[in-house]
Amino acid sequence: MNQVLCSTGALLGRANGRDPKLLEGFAKQLECDGFEFMIYEYWYPELDSIVDHVKSLSLNIPVVHCEKNVGEMLAMQASKEAMHRFDLNCRAAERLGVDKMVLHLWNGMLSDKCIESNFKSLVWVRERAEASGIEVLVENVVCNQKDPQTHIDTLARETDVRFTFDTKMAAFHGQVDEIFAPERQQLWSDGRIAHIHVNDYAGKPKEWKKLATLHLGTGHIDFDNFFMNIKKRNYKGDFTVEATSFDASGNVDIAALNRDFAKIYEHIK
Repeated sequence: MNQVLCSTGALLGRANGRDPKLLEGFAKQLECDGFEFMIYEYWYPELDSIVDHVKSLSLNIPVVHCEKNVGEMLAMQASKEAMHRFDLNCRAAERLGVDKMVLHLWNGMLSDKCIESNFKSLVWVRERAEASGIEVLVENVVCNQKDPQTHIDTLARETDVRFTFDTKMAAFHGQVDEIFAPERQQLWSDGRIAHIHVNDYAGKPKEWKKLATLHLGTGHIDFDNFFMNIKKRNYKGDFTVEATSFDASGNVDIAALNRDFAKIYEHIK
């Protein structure tokens, strides 16, 4: 059964100190099935205590999102630091009892400039995660050299890794519909698309100034068509809303998130 999740990244940001203690109050107001837990590099000095606190809340957390900068370090071939950080992420996920982790295999300014290095790193990344009972789900992160669908296709041919598909990331490259092309049917039938991020995008293709994570209906993605295609492919995985929902003062627009959840539930019922 599909679950509709809220990314903790939609709730916690610099404006409210990324304070995980806020999650308890937010959880009582959000009309979703659970959470995708985002890990920040700023948390590492106290990550164990943060995980202990979050675990004490007894929230439904089926998936963790690895710290995004790990992907950029892989591109820089800064393997020692990348391995250290990834290890911390795996330990956190394992302590939370989570068995899936979303990974930006490439990320940041370097993005996919050194994509072969990133691909090679996937071997040890998966080995480390699997040692903790965690499956790595590679996300179709935006690129500045090629495009995410090209890289997903390459990984699908050369490995058995599974993927997180993000609508905003795809829309940035004008690729939302490409995931439904006949030649990619096996990605769905084999369960290679294992998780979906549902976010809107309001810019033109590769308009970097518009690379914001928006609520459904505030951009130009045709979600009616998207979910119609999802239903046709009998997708069994979960959906996460990541839309940035806090303002400059750190206040969170709970109502906007609940509208997003309601729209997704309406599509998948």
